[in-house]
Amino acid sequence: MAEWSRPREAGPDPGAAGSAPALPTWLVPRPRLTSRLSRGALGPLTVVVGPVGAGKTALALEWAHTGRLPGPLAWVTCDGRAEQPCVFWPRVVGALREAGVDLSDRVATGEGPRHVAALAGELNEYGEPVVLVLDDFQPAPGSPIAEGVTSLLRHTSGVLRLVVLARRDPPLHLHRGRLTSDLTELRTADLAFDDRETAALLAQHGIDVPRQTVSALRHRTDGWAAGLRLAAMSLEKQSDPERFVAQFAGDDETISSYLVEEVLDLQSPGMRRLLLTTSVLDRMNAELAAELSGEEAGGHFADLVRDNSFLQPVGQGWFRCHQMFADVLRMCLRHEAPGLVSPLHRRAADWLGAHGLLADAVHHLIAAGDWAQIGRLVVHRLAIGQVLGLTKARLSAELLRQLPAELPAEEPELVLLAAAVARVHADDPAYERYMEHAGRLLAEVPPEEDDRGARCRLAHAVIRMDRLRAGGPREAREAAADAESASLRLPHAALVQRPEISALTLAIRGGGELRDGALKAAEAALTGGLKAAGAAGNGALRRDCLAELALLEVLRGRCRAADELTTQATQPPLPAWTAPEPPRAALHLARAWVELARGDPARARRELAHGQAVLAATPDAFLSGIAALVAGLTGTVERGARPGVPIGDVVARARLPRAMLRTVVPACAALVDPSRPGRVAVSAAPETPADAVAHAERLSARERDVLSRLAQMMTTEEIAEELYLSVNTVKTHLKSVYRKLAVTRRSAAVRRARELELL
Repeated sequence: MAEWSRPREAGPDPGAAGSAPALPTWLVPRPRLTSRLSRGALGPLTVVVGPVGAGKTALALEWAHTGRLPGPLAWVTCDGRAEQPCVFWPRVVGALREAGVDLSDRVATGEGPRHVAALAGELNEYGEPVVLVLDDFQPAPGSPIAEGVTSLLRHTSGVLRLVVLARRDPPLHLHRGRLTSDLTELRTADLAFDDRETAALLAQHGIDVPRQTVSALRHRTDGWAAGLRLAAMSLEKQSDPERFVAQFAGDDETISSYLVEEVLDLQSPGMRRLLLTTSVLDRMNAELAAELSGEEAGGHFADLVRDNSFLQPVGQGWFRCHQMFADVLRMCLRHEAPGLVSPLHRRAADWLGAHGLLADAVHHLIAAGDWAQIGRLVVHRLAIGQVLGLTKARLSAELLRQLPAELPAEEPELVLLAAAVARVHADDPAYERYMEHAGRLLAEVPPEEDDRGARCRLAHAVIRMDRLRAGGPREAREAAADAESASLRLPHAALVQRPEISALTLAIRGGGELRDGALKAAEAALTGGLKAAGAAGNGALRRDCLAELALLEVLRGRCRAADELTTQATQPPLPAWTAPEPPRAALHLARAWVELARGDPARARRELAHGQAVLAATPDAFLSGIAALVAGLTGTVERGARPGVPIGDVVARARLPRAMLRTVVPACAALVDPSRPGRVAVSAAPETPADAVAHAERLSARERDVLSRLAQMMTTEEIAEELYLSVNTVKTHLKSVYRKLAVTRRSAAVRRARELELL
C-alpha cells in the first residue's frame, strides 16, 4: 500500500481537534528516530515510553509533520492517569473524524464494550490504514479505557495503526505483540540524545563549545532532553561554559525544581520513601530495595519498575536510576533526612558484602566514611589481592584515591589495607611503616581469634610477596611460606575463590625450587601457578610462570617445548614487561638457548645481552649463573664445536646448584655437539608433508578453537568454560584433534599445529 502524506501547508488548523499540534520552532530534528516511527506505523502498535521530558511528544510531532505516514493522522492528547472513559472515547472519535475518517453518529458518543465494537466495525468498513496517536496515555491496568483500547486494536487488524506515548508501559498486552513481532518500541535509551543532537540543541541557544564539552554534557544528563534544554538555558548566562558543564548535575536548581514538581511530588508516601532511600544505590534489585526501605516501602518496588521510566534495567533483575533523577533524589534525602545517609550506605554495604558484591560494598563504605569496616571486609574476605591489582577485577579506584593519610591504628585489618594502598602507590616509607605496625598488631591477636589472625597473616604475607617477588627472591620465598602456613588454618573453599593468592604463592615457590635445582618440584609449582593465574585473570603472573617454565625446559634440553613457552609468554593479551624483572631475564636466557639449538649464535648473543641488561638492574645470582653458562656455550659453538668437546669447565663456571647438574650437563653437551642424539634443531619453518597438511585442513572450526586454547596452557575445564561447552565435549574435540594431527599429547599437538601454521 502506498504511503500517505499531507503537505504541511495543506494541513488542518493546528488547534483543531484531532490534528497534530503545531511543530515547535525549537524542535531538534531526529531523523534516526522518525524513521523508526515510520517503520513502526506499518504495523498495528508502536509505543514510545520514556520519563517526563524525554522528548516523546516532540519526536512524534516531528514525525507527524515531516515523516511519511501510512494514512491519515488522528492525534489525541490524554489527561494521563486522570483520563475518564466518558471523555476519552468522544475525543478519539472526534480526532478520527477530524482526520477524515467517516464515522456515523452512533459511535460519536458512548463507552463500554458495545461502543468499542461499533467503532471497530466502522473502522474496518473504512478499510484504509488510520494512524491514531495517544499522547500521555496512562490508564491503569485492567481499567475500562485500557481494556477498550486493547479490544479496539485487536479487532481492527490491518486498519488501525496505534502510536502510544507514555511515561510507563501501557497495559496493552505488549508481550503478545513482542511474540508476534507486531510491536515497535522506543524506550528511554532510544530517546536519549546523541552528541550530534546535543550540539544542535546547544546551537539553538547560541552556544558553541568543543566536542568534548558536548560529550561531557550529554554524558552527565544521560542524553535526557529536558536536562539538556535546561542546561542550555543556564549556559546562555555562563562566561565559562566548560567549567559549568564540569559541575553540572541533578542538584542544579532548574533541574531539581523541574523533577521534584513533575515526578517526586506526585508519588505516594510509600513510593516516595522507596525512591529516597534507594537513591544512595548505583543499582538496585527488589531484595536490596526492601533491605534499605523496609518491607512495606520495598513492596512498592514492582510498581516502581513498572511506572517509573527513570529506572532502567541492567540485567538479571538489577536496575539503574537515571543519573540526574538520582542526583535530585540524593539531594532531597540529604535535605530531608541527613542522618539517614550514612546508615543507609552501611546497610547497603552489609547486604552487598553478604551477597559477594565486594566492590559495591566497599564503594558504599567509602561513602559512609567507615574505613575500619573496609579493612575488615577486605582482609576477612581474602580480597587484599584485588587492592594490589592481582586480579582482573580491582576494587574501587576510590579506595586508592580517598584513603585518609592518618588512620586509627587499633586494628591490624585497617593497617594492612593502608599498607596495600601504599604498595600500589609505590610509597615505600609509608609501606614500611604500615607493615611494621601491622606486624606488631598481629602479634597481639588473641589465640581464640585464630581464624581472624590467619586471615590477617595471609594478607600480610600476600602484600610482602607482591612487593618482593621482583627483587627479593629469598625474602619472597619466606613470605610465600608464611602464606602457605596461614592458608592451612583457613577453609579450603575460601581459598578456592581467591586463585590470585595461589598464583602468587606458587609462582614464587616455583621460582625458588628452580633456583635450588629441584626441577620437578619447580615444574609442579610453576604449572600450578600458571593455571591459577589464568583463573585469576592475572596476565603478569601467567607471563612470568611461562618465562620460568621455558628456562626450566632448556635446562632439561627440551628446546622445542621451551620455544613454545617463550612464544606464549610474549603473545597478547599477556602484558608486556614495564620494568626490569627476573622473569624477563629468564625469558631472554631461554631464547638465547633456543637460538643456539637453531644454530644461530649471533641471535643467541643478542638475547643474552638483553638478559644481562635486565640482570644489571635487578641482580639474581641464579640467573647470572645461567647467563654465564649460556655465554660459555655460545663461545664454544662460535669456535666450532667438535664431537666429544669437554664442557665441564663451562658448566663449572656457572656455579649452578649441584642437584641440577645431572640434568644440565647432558643438555649442554647435546647443544654444542651436533653428533649427539640429544641435539634437536629447532626450525622456524619446518618442512610439512603433504598428507599432514591434508589432515590439518580437516580440522573443524570448533576443533581449531579448542586447539588455540590448548596452546594457551588452558585446562580442559577452562576451555569448556570459555567456549560454553561441557567438559566431555571438549575431551571429544581433543581426541579428534590428536587423531588428525597424528599425536598423543597436548604439547605434541601444539607443536605439530605450529609446524603446520595452524596457530
